[in-house]
Amino acid sequence: MRGLREERQFRACPRRRFPLHNSAQSPKLAGNRFRTVGVSALASLGLNIDEQKAVDRFRKNVAEPSMTKLVILDFWAEWCGPCKALTPLLEKVAVEYADKGVLLAKVNVDEEQFIAGQFQVRSIPTVYAVFQGQPVADLTSARTESQLKAMLDQLLAKLPVEAGEQPQDIAPLLAMGEDVLAGGDAERAASVFMQIVDLAPDSAEAIGGLIRALAAAGRIEDADAVLTNLPEPLGKQPPIERALAALELAREKPDDSELAGLRAAAAERPADMDAQFEFAGAAFAAGERDNAADTLLRMIALDRAWNEGTARTKLLQMFEAIGLEDPWVAATRRRLSTILFG
Repeated sequence: MRGLREERQFRACPRRRFPLHNSAQSPKLAGNRFRTVGVSALASLGLNIDEQKAVDRFRKNVAEPSMTKLVILDFWAEWCGPCKALTPLLEKVAVEYADKGVLLAKVNVDEEQFIAGQFQVRSIPTVYAVFQGQPVADLTSARTESQLKAMLDQLLAKLPVEAGEQPQDIAPLLAMGEDVLAGGDAERAASVFMQIVDLAPDSAEAIGGLIRALAAAGRIEDADAVLTNLPEPLGKQPPIERALAALELAREKPDDSELAGLRAAAAERPADMDAQFEFAGAAFAAGERDNAADTLLRMIALDRAWNEGTARTKLLQMFEAIGLEDPWVAATRRRLSTILFG
């Protein structure tokens, strides 16, 4: 790994390549086109549909919040090792500085090439501080927590940034934790949620996220400890109930040899409902949600009343653990409805 910066030429955009810049100063945005403007104004800039959508996403996630907050804007990509090394640092500092009015926004350069081009990004990770729709500092050189905090402190001393007020400002932090967890990094997600709980100890969403992250990381005892110390009024709130469902499913996680045995038994005895059910639970706990759902849906199609509808109950428990708004859950629910109602 060549330090925190990793050089790589981006793919060409449909209509242009990314321009390069040699200045160490923060780039200026062409024509202020990323300030908060109306859709009709955007259309007049001659952008194509995809570019307009990119601008809309940027305006919602970066420009509008930056009108009152200081946004750390991180340009990254999945293939960039240094980006993955820097991300936990940015997340940690963003959570700690949330009450000072600091937010973290991430731009995947492979998915948002137009935005990266407007910022003249030539290497990643590239990190800017954005305020009132404009980059005000290049934070890329900050390679340690103390360096990043020092740079942010200098900016906060000069800019009229509105300090955060809880619980309102934990929403983007919760979204950050959910994104990390959905990306499969349960340990890092647990760290993010733990910091949010420190900021908002009575937040059911933060505590529930922490429990789910710990469960996904296989830290069942730690998740149980969080539950033990849970304030009583929070116990029946939906985020906690969702976390409990995830924790119960995680308890079924087998080791590799046990999972292989259950998989073999299910394959050898397709009519054995007990074997199918045991494999489905173990597969889900091991992260194989598609295999788990496919198995349970086959069971329901064969005999929906088996064991008083246990297969359907297990599938619904999985839906609750993942979250009813998740695209995978929505798609699987449609498959279930087709089986049940034709």
